[in-house]
Amino acid sequence: MQKEIELLAPAGTWEALEAAVNAGADAVYLGGKAFGARAYASNFDREEMEKAVYFCHMHHVRLYVTVNTLVDDKELPELEDYLVFLHNVGVDGIIVQDMGVIRAAQKLVPGLPLHASTQMTVTNSAGVRFAAEHGIVRVVPARELSLADLKKASDTGLEIEAFIHGALCVCYSGQCLMSSLIGGRSGNRGRCAQPCRLPYTLVDNNGKDLLAGKDAGQYLLSPKDLNTLRVLPQMIDAGVVSYKIEGRMKRPEYVAVVVDAYRRAMDSYKRGAYEVPEKDLANIEQIFNRDFTTAYLEKHQGRLMMSDRRPNNRGVLIGRVQKLNKDHTKAVVKLDKTIHAGDGLEFWVKVGGRVGTVVNGLRVNGAVVETAAAGTMVEIDVPKGVRLNDRVFRTLDSELMAYAGQFYGEKNKKRIPVTATVIAHEGSPLNVVLTDADGNTGSGLTDFIAEPARKHALDEAAVRKQVDRLGTTEYMLEKLETDMDAGIMVPMSEINEARRKACEALDFARLEAFAPSRPVVKNENRLIQWLSGLDYHDGGVDREKQATQLTVWVDTVDKVKAALEGGADWIIFGGDRYSSKDVSFTDYETAVKLVRQAGRSIAFSTPRIVKEGQLRYFSKFLQQAEACSVDLLYIHNLGVWQLAKEQNSTVPLWADMSLNIYNTQNLQFWKEADAAGATVSVELNMGQLAHLAKVSPLPLECLVQGSIEMMVSEYCAGGSFLGNLDKGACTFQCKEDIYLQDRKDAKFRLAGDQFCRMHVLNSQDLSVLGGLQELRAMGIARVRIDGRTYEPNQLRDLVQRFKETLALQGTAVENLPGTTRGHYYRGVL
Repeated sequence: MQKEIELLAPAGTWEALEAAVNAGADAVYLGGKAFGARAYASNFDREEMEKAVYFCHMHHVRLYVTVNTLVDDKELPELEDYLVFLHNVGVDGIIVQDMGVIRAAQKLVPGLPLHASTQMTVTNSAGVRFAAEHGIVRVVPARELSLADLKKASDTGLEIEAFIHGALCVCYSGQCLMSSLIGGRSGNRGRCAQPCRLPYTLVDNNGKDLLAGKDAGQYLLSPKDLNTLRVLPQMIDAGVVSYKIEGRMKRPEYVAVVVDAYRRAMDSYKRGAYEVPEKDLANIEQIFNRDFTTAYLEKHQGRLMMSDRRPNNRGVLIGRVQKLNKDHTKAVVKLDKTIHAGDGLEFWVKVGGRVGTVVNGLRVNGAVVETAAAGTMVEIDVPKGVRLNDRVFRTLDSELMAYAGQFYGEKNKKRIPVTATVIAHEGSPLNVVLTDADGNTGSGLTDFIAEPARKHALDEAAVRKQVDRLGTTEYMLEKLETDMDAGIMVPMSEINEARRKACEALDFARLEAFAPSRPVVKNENRLIQWLSGLDYHDGGVDREKQATQLTVWVDTVDKVKAALEGGADWIIFGGDRYSSKDVSFTDYETAVKLVRQAGRSIAFSTPRIVKEGQLRYFSKFLQQAEACSVDLLYIHNLGVWQLAKEQNSTVPLWADMSLNIYNTQNLQFWKEADAAGATVSVELNMGQLAHLAKVSPLPLECLVQGSIEMMVSEYCAGGSFLGNLDKGACTFQCKEDIYLQDRKDAKFRLAGDQFCRMHVLNSQDLSVLGGLQELRAMGIARVRIDGRTYEPNQLRDLVQRFKETLALQGTAVENLPGTTRGHYYRGVL
């Protein structure tokens, strides 16, 4: 049975919150001043949050709060205080990414519903089941899921929330390190600088521009905006419960217009006759667009999904320049759409890109007008640089902004209609009873006992004047009923006080009927106590006796041999390959045989992204891994972890770095999930690592050499712009190495894998050779070389060098030239 569907709106400011509620949202999501993935939005302090909960719940709108960043151990005490506050203030749920936050919330505020953020990278129905088993009540899966995938996710029985409108990330959310590695501003910590919206050149090994002379722009990582109005019925049929609009950084007018249009669309579906008026389509396009796409809901769009010519709002085409006066200060534009005085226009000029202006005056046939209709020739003032035939776009519609402005602000307050019943009999207190449309009531009695009037008797007009004074409340008087004796009096101040009491009582009734009921929780500083008492050295991880081992991740049999010859203690084989060709399971068996002959240990790796259609393959893969007695499985994807548990796999599981392991609560989560160990986030610095290594309940591994993946994406720039992917099968087929070159001439390799996903690799390899002895001294159990980008001979030498350095005592070692130390000595914001 289809659950009641929910329209979920963003709010980065109080005005946007009002706009969302007044335009018809069923729920709103927002962030506080910390722990939210939009740190650069205005966000809400605690006083504002309390006010927001009251406002939303009074209007029977649910409110969810983002607590979806990775949390450092030093922040855990603040996190505890915040979680207790959110629980007690009555928010309807929190949106989370960090498994440590999940564990902390379940221990501290078990009554607070948890929603898995899209940054948790849930990519299949098995991942949804994983979330359900760990106490999560709703999942926001990756935006890359298709309609069929969403149906499978919904069939699990857990609530599914999906994005329906707004900006898209080109990378799988939660897997992007581009902003982090380029500028130190981590998307996982809520501070993404959006390098995906910058210009890049697609080049080959020699730096040749592969798109020169082709019909392509420079914004090769900038997707169009999501717009699902055309496929919304199919999403509803797929069982999605919550429909999420992106936009906590957007202005309130944007929120108002988008919520307003989707509200009408969803209501029309409920009535059994789905329709989207042309006016709504036009308004949505005008308020903000990078052009629109349905992303992956229907199929892979290739370059059709990308806004490669412009990364920001492009406006709406309204005409072309037909004539210019002699000094090019005035132009005649033939209009395709109606425009108004006050509109913002932008001219796409041949030199300089774009120039803008605000329309201060319109002339049609020489006459000054406020509005010029489509089809007319209109004269306007223009900025320098405009030429004949330049296209003209409207980037701001003054009429639409005025319409959107009606959804927020004190003068546009949306009030709750009430019926007031006033009962006044001689010898009794006067009683004001307020009743809303849902039947909730609140009453207030006067202290004064009604008595015979000496001068002015109480009448309906006098009562109405006092009862109607609801300006500071959420109510408006819709109807007044009276039951009063004639010739009695009650002071006006007493009626006002009774009205105030009635309002408070009705507030209580409405909130009690809608808001979640939870017992108050105290902040007992449990996380501070937990942190101060951490010492797991007696728990089985004896770092004093255990030498740091060297693991090497490879993807071919030749590299297995090379790594073993170099002295690797552990081989990690498989997972994502930076090649369009996959390895066979015979290769896995051969790798096991080689490692066994060398007397070393071997683990199989799994990909970061596993889609719904691949679950059957990986179910069989897990069985094969067990059959050949592999020592360990490195798991990158929550769905694969769940499959292994459901199949009762006896092979130990290791939580890999794409699971974003950043704090001790997170490590404890994976310990309780039976992990054998964990590879921690590459965003941690040496100080954080030293702390985690000291207290971790699991053996830890760090990446110390290799290419860092900045992104993994279903979108492929090579296939899209060189392989005609939008027309069907890709003709590029990864036939040569390609790179994105940025404005500073840094080159980022684009590696296609065996599933045709694109991996954006950092311009410099990570190397922490100089810090290897420091990591060993901390008690890090394993250090990893990612050998997937190296040739066998190069890899053999690297492994040997790292193995020798691990054995040194107190000898200073220089880092490898041309490499980066990543975040080991700087950390992230």
